Amino acid sequence: MNTRKLLLIVVIAILVGAFFAFDLGRFFSLDYVKNQQVAIDAYRVAHPALTAGIFFALYVAVTGLSLPGAAIMTLAAGAIFGLLWGMIIVSFASTIGATLAFLAARFVLRDWVQGRFGDKLKAINAGMEKEGGFYLFTLRLIPIFPFFVINLVMGLTPIRTWTFYGVSQVGMLAGTLVYVNAGTQLAQIDSLKGILSPELLASFALLGIFPLIAKKIVAIVKARRVYAQWSKPACFDRNLVVIGAGSAGLVTAYIAAAVKAKVTLIEKHQMGGDCLNTGCVPSKALIRSAKLLSHIRRSAEFGIRKAKADFDFSEVMERVQRIVREVAPHDSVERYTGLGVDVVEGTAKITSPWSVEVTTVEGTQTLTTRSIVIAAGARPLVPPIPGLEDVGYLTSDNVWTLREVPDRLVVLGGGPIGSELTQTFARFGAQVTQVEMAPRIMIREDPEVSALVTRRFQEEGVKVLVNHRAKQFLVEEGEKILIAEHEGQDVRIPFDAVLVAAGRVANTAGYGLEELGIPTTRARTVETNEYLQTLYPNIYAAGDVAGPFQFTHTAAHQAWYAAVNALFDPFKKFRTDYSVIPWSTFVDPEVARVGLNEQEAKEKGIPHEVTVYGIDDLDRAIADGEAHGFVKVLTVPGKDKILGVTIAGEHAGDLLAEYVLAMRHGIGLNKMLGTIHIYPTLAEANKYVAGVWKKAHAPERVLAWVERFHRWRRGQAIRSLETAANDANANS
Repeated sequence: MNTRKLLLIVVIAILVGAFFAFDLGRFFSLDYVKNQQVAIDAYRVAHPALTAGIFFALYVAVTGLSLPGAAIMTLAAGAIFGLLWGMIIVSFASTIGATLAFLAARFVLRDWVQGRFGDKLKAINAGMEKEGGFYLFTLRLIPIFPFFVINLVMGLTPIRTWTFYGVSQVGMLAGTLVYVNAGTQLAQIDSLKGILSPELLASFALLGIFPLIAKKIVAIVKARRVYAQWSKPACFDRNLVVIGAGSAGLVTAYIAAAVKAKVTLIEKHQMGGDCLNTGCVPSKALIRSAKLLSHIRRSAEFGIRKAKADFDFSEVMERVQRIVREVAPHDSVERYTGLGVDVVEGTAKITSPWSVEVTTVEGTQTLTTRSIVIAAGARPLVPPIPGLEDVGYLTSDNVWTLREVPDRLVVLGGGPIGSELTQTFARFGAQVTQVEMAPRIMIREDPEVSALVTRRFQEEGVKVLVNHRAKQFLVEEGEKILIAEHEGQDVRIPFDAVLVAAGRVANTAGYGLEELGIPTTRARTVETNEYLQTLYPNIYAAGDVAGPFQFTHTAAHQAWYAAVNALFDPFKKFRTDYSVIPWSTFVDPEVARVGLNEQEAKEKGIPHEVTVYGIDDLDRAIADGEAHGFVKVLTVPGKDKILGVTIAGEHAGDLLAEYVLAMRHGIGLNKMLGTIHIYPTLAEANKYVAGVWKKAHAPERVLAWVERFHRWRRGQAIRSLETAANDANANS
């Protein structure tokens, strides 16, 4: 705790302590005010401005220090200054005092509270940032909530100071008016209980929930306005229509069918979407073959004097397609039809908030539906670089058509897809040049992760060019050339094929969004709220088309929320939870992470400690010839609570699962350290990093006393005393 915080705490403690130590509360009793009313009135008549100033300062002090007595002072204001001036003085003094208490709580406690309980407070924080004024106004109008508690609690939230001040000024007026008005008849008041009758309390409560009611009314009015131009059917053919049969669409349809809703799933291209056909499945199959080749080339490391592999790349790619075919039944029309889903192979177009036009080889039909889930996926982003269309290019969609390895391959992009395919084609024998405009590849990871992967790429013959911006593609005398800008100079890179891996962009065109006016975000995804609702509350979006994460597992995660909300709103709906999102990049060494990494924590100013365990020290990694990489854990300072984990090394994505579980259920490093891990396994790294953390947080004072205890158990403490006594006698 810094000096300023400590000083403020000491000052507040002294003032509050003095209030109770000197029994100053007796001056804020109803009897005292009534007995002194004549004297106070006389002083006010003689010194009106000074009386108002002293009263104002006292009121600010009482409310700012959260002392008892504000209610009595409010009555006194009515008795001393009358209704008008009493209202003015109390209104501003109470608001200023409340704001001071708010700021004190924020200065002293907010960082600690948010650091310790931040993950549990995410939803509250988001709500306060967006609609804190509504919530505060409601609390101010309901007298059963002590105002001093509201001041302190609000200081721990992200609500802005001026919002707090303004809402408090208005929200406390009703209660202030009641008390000040009662104070004008002070002689007739025997206790505070009679001021707020049950009827008045009920009125305040109704007034307090008015903002929430108003919010609901506004939402209904907005919805009616959005739907105004459309004619809603009297009944519906379907409970749900899902557009797109990728991960998000399949899971949405599965859930709907499981709860016995009538659901239609529409797919215009291939069941399984990108993940099955052009993404996760084929890429991991290709990576596996490439990794086998890399192991064969390393045969000497494993005591095998010489090993060689002959391969035909077309056969490798046929294996990839065979694996796709083996997995395809999991996502097939037959399977989902058997589950109760009405699967339609055709093109969908949303023609109204409750109708979808479907075009198939057999013709066109229109389905009416209570809700719609858009799960249209994404496609490779192709930047508008001059000459790119002329030289021809590959993407993660069509690279699977290759049957020969390009001699010289340029990969545009240093993200996950670009990095995975860079290493894979290099291992198949291509001379790969990876071109990235950022200062390093895998820019979202910590710098040491990028450095580790870059070194491996370079060892395997990849030319990694960072800070290079692709400017133009040319064909000169039959040779393809990329012109890239580096530090103001043009660099010429000859190549035979170029793979564009510059990211992915959501599919938002061609199925009715434009006609319905459904907006998109700056990231070019469909704009949704925390419930995954679009502009139209009954139309949802999930998966790559909605973002913010474009992973198969997050698409499936969103699908649960989209399906449940679409089927059961307005009776029940759930905010999408993004609190623990893991991902992995399947390069070698593999990189996986969940939660914060170190660079994000620094950028966001989040207090953290870093604990690192080098996998080069792990027995199993040494035995496997994979003694490289590390486990890096971010924790709350002084605590074992996990904020994020990055793992770089063999099977990092598998090892990360333990941390995903731990973060999701609040398990700290101490419990991970106390969990038995099989020896020898790579998973022991998770236990050992917890051991590194524990060693750094060893209770030194306790250990010193334990050391003395053991010395005493050995009898050495007694002998030391005897020796000291003998020495003293000898000297005397």
